[in-house]
Amino acid sequence: MKISVVVPAFNEEKLITDSLAAIRTATMAFTDKGWTAELIVCDNNSTDRTAELAREAGAVVVFEPVNQIARARNCGAAAATGDWLVFVDADSYPSRELFADVAAAIETGTCIFGGSLAKLDTNKFAARAVMIIWNTISRVCKWAAGSFIFCETAAFRKVGGFSNELFAGEELDLSNKFKALARTTGKRVVILRDHPLVTSPRRLRNYTAREFLRLTMSAFLRPQRFMRSREACQMWYDGRR
Repeated sequence: MKISVVVPAFNEEKLITDSLAAIRTATMAFTDKGWTAELIVCDNNSTDRTAELAREAGAVVVFEPVNQIARARNCGAAAATGDWLVFVDADSYPSRELFADVAAAIETGTCIFGGSLAKLDTNKFAARAVMIIWNTISRVCKWAAGSFIFCETAAFRKVGGFSNELFAGEELDLSNKFKALARTTGKRVVILRDHPLVTSPRRLRNYTAREFLRLTMSAFLRPQRFMRSREACQMWYDGRR
């Protein structure tokens, strides 16, 4: 068995070194089983040292010139040679225990796609409240957070990967594609609960409450238009780090 860990990265020089170090440690859960793993970073047209730092960390680096999260993940997946894909954002820190849970899900033979509960790396009440809400939605709807997704590579290619039409919400779209495929194949979509992914709370630090409110209202009132507009999704693309 071979696992391909894909990390999309745009101007992530502040966090990517620690993130890749955590990923390297986490992949020991795969090597313990005699599996192999590769680490692929997609440099999504960064203007900082993201690609350089990724190479120094031993990752294979590919380049996607169009600054879009879906395209970056698809570009990384296109270079992958593993039987399974694990997508981890460059501001996130998976644990060895989380990857062991992924391995256990794969070994059941019934799982085709999954995600994990998430935890922001902060003790602030607002952050905890936001994650409680999201984790509840994730478990009920079987929606994987974009910061951590794992899936069978052949199935990923079959459903067409992430939609290049979306600048946000591409992980929800992919989750829905896999839920439909699971129903027709008798497989399962799972959200892992025991060892949540730790991820950066930087958006809570870098954006004001007014900016969050404006984004939330735009997404709520016109969700389809919002997800297809790069301008509407500037929080993901303005480079504020």
